[in-house]
Amino acid sequence: MVRSFRPDLVAPEILERVVELASWAPSAGKTQGWHLVVLQNDNTQKFWDTTLPLERRASFRWKHLFEAPVIALVFADAQAYLERYSEPDKSATGLGEQVGNWPTPYWTVDASFATMQLLLAAHDVGLGALFFAVFSGQAELRKQLNVPDGLQLIGAIAMGWPRDQVHSERGTSAKRARRKPSQIMHLNSW
Repeated sequence: MVRSFRPDLVAPEILERVVELASWAPSAGKTQGWHLVVLQNDNTQKFWDTTLPLERRASFRWKHLFEAPVIALVFADAQAYLERYSEPDKSATGLGEQVGNWPTPYWTVDASFATMQLLLAAHDVGLGALFFAVFSGQAELRKQLNVPDGLQLIGAIAMGWPRDQVHSERGTSAKRARRKPSQIMHLNSW
């Protein structure tokens, strides 16, 4: 993950390529019920002003995060799944009737798959990227961006050209060790 960006712009064709690669993420019933609101250049500053006001930025560790020229907001659309699973080839499942019929909210799962795919695609083309939650200002942000009601905000992705390693301070969580496969896998039973 990159938390330190250069302010250099990302060419539209590079951004489009990253989104195209993300569109190949797995999707239940090929519903693809996720959307990106992509903010560029000066619009990223409006995002920060809404979600992390200036007075809170003074103590923020990663000052160069604010220079990311792209912020992509990932949204999941449950209604798209109800509609898709009401179509003839899926209607027998009963999943198109109501959100409560879904044992797992695949709109969240699929949007998360697409988010990971987007992060990997960004890396593939040489961009740095960071996924993070939108902890405050979400209602105001939705209003400013005309986001339709009913969409679930999964999070935000900052993207851009990474600064050199000197400016890339690691987060405090980086000190935690990764779990070993033996701590993750439960073969044949729990």
